[in-house]
Formats: sequence, C-alpha cells, structure tokens
Amino acid sequence: MAMSKGRVVGINGNMVSVEVDGDVTLNEVAYILLGETRVKSEVIRIRGDIVSMQAFEMTGGIGVGDAVEFTGEMLSVELGPGLLGQVYDGLQNPLPELAEKCGFFLERGVYIQALPRTKWDFTPSVKKGDVVRPAAMIGEVPEGIFNHKIMVPFSLRSGSYTVEKIVKKGKYFNDDEIAVLTDSDGNSHSLTMNFTWPVKKAIDLYEERLKPVDPMITKVRLIDTFLPVAKGGTYCIPGPFGAGKTVLQQITSRHAEVDIVIIAACGERAGEVVETLKEFPELIDPRTGKTLMERTIIICNTSSMPVAAREASVYTGVTLAEYYRQMGLDVLLLADSTSRWAQAMREMSGRLEEIPGEESFPAYLESVIANFYERAGLVRLYDGSVGSVTIGGTVSPAGGNFEEPVTQATLKVVGAFHGLSRERSDARKYPAIDPLDSWSKYQGVIDLKMTDYARKILFRGDEVSQMMKVVGEEGTSLEDYIIYLKAEMLDAVYLQQNSFDPVDGAVGVDRQKYVFTKIFVILGSEYSVETKEAARHLFNQIRQKLVDWNGCEWKGKQFAMMEKDLEELLQKRLVSIDSEVEKYIER
Repeated sequence: MAMSKGRVVGINGNMVSVEVDGDVTLNEVAYILLGETRVKSEVIRIRGDIVSMQAFEMTGGIGVGDAVEFTGEMLSVELGPGLLGQVYDGLQNPLPELAEKCGFFLERGVYIQALPRTKWDFTPSVKKGDVVRPAAMIGEVPEGIFNHKIMVPFSLRSGSYTVEKIVKKGKYFNDDEIAVLTDSDGNSHSLTMNFTWPVKKAIDLYEERLKPVDPMITKVRLIDTFLPVAKGGTYCIPGPFGAGKTVLQQITSRHAEVDIVIIAACGERAGEVVETLKEFPELIDPRTGKTLMERTIIICNTSSMPVAAREASVYTGVTLAEYYRQMGLDVLLLADSTSRWAQAMREMSGRLEEIPGEESFPAYLESVIANFYERAGLVRLYDGSVGSVTIGGTVSPAGGNFEEPVTQATLKVVGAFHGLSRERSDARKYPAIDPLDSWSKYQGVIDLKMTDYARKILFRGDEVSQMMKVVGEEGTSLEDYIIYLKAEMLDAVYLQQNSFDPVDGAVGVDRQKYVFTKIFVILGSEYSVETKEAARHLFNQIRQKLVDWNGCEWKGKQFAMMEKDLEELLQKRLVSIDSEVEKYIER
C-alpha cells in the first residue's frame, strides 16, 4: 500500500498545516522531513486536502514546502515482555537509551524501539491444531515476579483461529516468529512476542465489565477507612501546589495492594520527575523485598517538553495498564497532573481556532476527561480470570480553586474525591486530604454506619471550632467543647499518619479495623469531667497514648502494654457509652 505524502503549508507553534496528496486518517502518524531528521506528528483535523497535525517535537526550522510522509498507522505503543521497569517518554521512547545516545540534551527526531530485543524463556501453552480466540494466551515468559502472557494480537479481533505452527519451549528474541495462525478464510498470521496497539482505542477484549466493589487497600488510614477507592475504580486528588499530591501518589504506589503500578507524569515540573526517577529504583517493595521498579513503569513528560507529548503520555499509560489487565492482573495508573494535560488541550484548541469554553478550555474538555477515566474498570476475561485498572489522577487548580473547569469535569466522572487542603498542608498534617470536603462512592474496610458516626463528630467539631474563633473558649458549653476535643483527637491519631515511621507509615486492614473500633468507642462515650480544663487534660492524655500506640508493632508485646494502659485510663473516667455505639461493639 502506497503511503500518502504532503507538504507543509503553515506552522503555528507545534501545529503544522499540510497539503496532502492521497488519503489520510484521523490520528494517523506522519513525519515531517528535515534532511536526515524526521519530526513525529499526529493528524488531529482533516479539511479537504489540508490536514492539521500536532508535532511531538519542537517545530523550529520547519518551513513551508517541507515534505511530509504519512505512515498509514495510528499513534500506537509496542506491547510485549520487557515493559516492566522501563522509563519512557510519552511516545514510548526509553529515556535511558535516549540519554545514552544523545547525552544530556535530547535531540529532535530520535526515536528508539520501546522494548529491548533480548531472548526470553518462552513456554507454549497451545499445540498445533488448537483453536484459539482473540486475545487468547498462546504461551508465557517470566518477567520479573510475573509470568508475562503472550497473547493473540488484539488486532485479530473476530472469529477463531487455528494454530498451524507453535515453537518449542526455549529462548527466543521478541521479534522471532513463535506461532502461525490461520483464520476461517485460510489467511495466515505470523505471531511474535510483540505487537502494537493504538493508544486512543480502548482494549475491550473481555467477557464483561464488573462493578468495582472490593476496596484497593492503600494502607493510608484516612483513605481506606473514610475515603476508599475500589479496585477498578477511579479517584482524583486535586490540591494547590505543594500540598503533597506527588508524595501521596508515591506512598500509594508503594503500599497499594495491586500487581503493577504505572506512573504517567504528564507535564510535571522536571524537579518532581527527577525526584521520582531517583527514588523509585531505591524503594523496597514491601511485597517482594526487591526494588519497586520491578513492577513499575514510568512515563515522563516534563513541563519543558512539547505540549502535544503530554496528551500522548496519558494515553500511553492507560494503554499499557489495559494490556496488563488482559493478563488478569490488578493495575494502578497514577496520572500526575491532568491539569497540565488539559492545558495542552487548551493550547492546541486555540491554535485550531475552535470556539472556547469556560476559561478558554475546549468545549469538549469534559468528554475527553470522561473518556480517559472510563478506561478504568474491573473486567472478567474470556478465560474466567479477573483483572482491573484503577486510575488516580491529580489535578493542580490555580490557587487551589476547586471550582475551575478541570476539577469540576473530573469530579463528574470519578468515584472518589480526595481534596487536599492548603491549611492542613501548612499545619504539616499528612496526608493533607480534607476529611470534610472529600467523599467516596465506594465501600471501605469499615462499616459505613461507624464511619458516618465518626464523620458527624468531625463536622460538629469543626462547627464548634469555627464558633470558638468568634466567641472564644469561655463562650462555649462544656458539651460542645468535649465534641471539639473528640474531633481533634480523631484527626490527630487516626486521620494523620507519620509517613517516616516504619510502623505508622503503612497500616494494614486488620490493624485499621481494630484501632478504629477502639476510637469509635471513645467517640461514643461520656466521661466524668467537670471543667474544660479537666476535659482538655483527659483528651490530651488519650491522644498521646493513641499516638504512641500507633508506633507499636502490630500485636507485639509493646502494643498489648500500651492498649492496657489506655483501657485503664478510659475506665477511670467512663460514665456511659452511646447506645448506638454499643450495638456495633456487640457485633
């Protein structure tokens, strides 16, 4: 098939207008030829024989009349063994190899194969004459701690295929022929371990989508107990600059109970990306005792790179996540930050001279964000196994304004909202998620009625705190003041964690349930205190003992001793327990 050609007729930033001789397709990849340099671009609009393309590289030096070659292929990623542990840019170029080839300053027009061409220990799972369906497993190779399934390419989507040839167990390169399939029309299809898939097309080769129900454990108490995220669900972390979005994502990626973590840094500051690249290879995976990078993929596009590559990095990340979901694995995709991606869309929309929406963002902003988050999900595959993609995106609204378009468009489609607060961040409270403004539609690890009871205490305590700022402590009743102290105690000992503490930094589900039940009883109990000074003294004691208890090893000797001391303190002052709380204690 002859590829179409064209010539440049206009340039506006990273948008290039091309007059085409032949047929082209939306989202087709094209290369602008500058001597020996080829600048990769994507078709984003077609009007007659004039197409608009977004260039993924700097367009300096491109002039009217420069030749353009169209590939006839969509913007795609290469899928196969060797993805784990890689650091890519948005176009799936391995950054370490790029740096080795180009030095400190990456050259324009340099593109490298995404996967290393090395030998893998292939074990076939089918034999000649077997009939397989699309996305079926034909063999596997070991990749780190997982067995990487070698599947029928996703482009073979219809009917069934007969295995005409399958290689024996042994070592083979990625692009060696390992199988030959024939379809119902007698056409042969040669298979290697690698194949490509367009990033803007969701991988939907599964039996059915399931409702996300089981929580994705993060070992962050505030999230797991009050603001849970389901496996296969979606959540967002909006917050002002410096409020701890990146830190929270890194802690989540380390301790979340998922198989694979993919981090898409789409437009973040170079300093934050460098920090991630330095820390991740050194972090120890609590599950395996090995480096966390063995089950992580990082996709980097800093704010200094061309804006079009930000969009590519988001879609590259979610496509890789869907690929591993097809193997029956649980994948967590962290996009940081979707605001920079939306800003790139706004910039390109302006160059296309489209009618702007709110704050000059494109009118279709909501639908694009929705399409991205909808690629998350819990699915049952054809072989009966279950896999999931959970998407967590950060949003960086200017000035921490949650009413801006990107945050509002995201809130309409996600299942949990973890809003970071500047006040909590400045007060050195970690995580800085505001428990009053945030919400979740998912079921957590604790009974919902128990957490609702605790949230009522938090809300009432906040009301008393606001009132005390006006009338002072002396203008507050003893009953209200005790509620305020209970809310402060809950915040200090349960909602906050010491991420540097080896014990308190990551709290398992069993411990969360046990400790929360104790705190739940304290919140629902009445104590014999006559004055505000006595109440403050009592709750300061309780608070300190609970903070010390948090640092004790789960079910260790020190843990039992601290619990006994706490019980003795509470029994001395206990008057009664709320009847609603007693119901749950009996259960």
